[in-house]
Amino acid sequence: MALWVLLSTTLLSSLLSLRLWSRAVGFFHPYTDGGGGGKRVLWCAVRSVQEENPDLHCAFTVDDASPKSLAARALDRFSVVHLYRRKRIEEHTYPHFTMIGKSLGSVYLSWEALCKFTPQFYFDTSGYAFTYPLAWIFGCKVICYTHYPTISSDMVSRVLQSSSMYNNDSLTASSILLSRCKVVYYTIFSRLYGLVGSSAHLAMVNSLRTRSHIDCLWKIPQRTERVYPPCDTSSLQMLPLEKPVRSPVIISVAQFRPEKEMSVNALIMWSYGFKAHSPQLEAFAHAVGILYQDMPRPKLQFVGSCWNKQDEERLQKPKDRCWELNLDNFVEFHRMDVVQLLGGPVAGLHSMIDEHFRISVVEHMASGVIPIG
Repeated sequence: MALWVLLSTTLLSSLLSLRLWSRAVGFFHPYTDGGGGGKRVLWCAVRSVQEENPDLHCAFTVDDASPKSLAARALDRFSVVHLYRRKRIEEHTYPHFTMIGKSLGSVYLSWEALCKFTPQFYFDTSGYAFTYPLAWIFGCKVICYTHYPTISSDMVSRVLQSSSMYNNDSLTASSILLSRCKVVYYTIFSRLYGLVGSSAHLAMVNSLRTRSHIDCLWKIPQRTERVYPPCDTSSLQMLPLEKPVRSPVIISVAQFRPEKEMSVNALIMWSYGFKAHSPQLEAFAHAVGILYQDMPRPKLQFVGSCWNKQDEERLQKPKDRCWELNLDNFVEFHRMDVVQLLGGPVAGLHSMIDEHFRISVVEHMASGVIPIG
């Protein structure tokens, strides 16, 4: 016991003795090389901080897989902290207990970042709430922008509903036990998430829905503000409103990855917001199948980005499904700038439930694309 006390004291002393930049803000955002709304928030936050406080030094985390050009462009304005342990927060590292594993992995990654650069303000723009107590121990003021909660009351409720389906005498005792263990797992995780999130000095959320979940879990309404994410629609408003109707195009903008990696059954994963490429394909195949022969055949375009090898493998699954459904000539997959594609579609699909603020819906409206949800 005395040994543990000695180690804890030594660790705390070493943390408090680390150099703290008196005028610096560090942005914790491991996936700086990916696409999506989160990156817009990151860069707009960096720009806003520099415009309001030109003398405030900025640094952001970048992983070893990021393009060298990204770091080259950034070095003349602010520092770059390279991280080499991003695998600690990737889902394939934790085939079981994924949420807990990734959360603890984020703490390890944050440790690496804070040991290399200890700012006065720790700004998390990726939603890794379990890193906040560590940043607090390092002496940082913790600021965060939460796109969506890692877990919410809706998610726990769905696990409970799934568990209630096991109240059937025909099921085995092991099935009932597994279901109850899932309920305990998600309940415990939600409480831990609320505990670590409450250590934020300032929390920003992107919608009323997200705020209601954060207020319920973190219980810091006096330190929580709603800030809508950046939606620059100036270039989209220049696109023509006339759309081709002879061969109508439907677009679906979504990263080729799950929003949250949950080790539950497929139904619950879908409820949690698993990207809806496969269900969209099934619905599109049905729609094409009931069209009259003389009617024009629509085309479905998927647009998104891949973060890692697992995303590339995930992308292959809907491609294979296209072949099985004989949709090869009617479905396209793109990883290009969405602005270049929004000039053609007549409608845009958005089929996630329990969703936070969705930038793609705003982009659809700005470009004259009819949103369908």
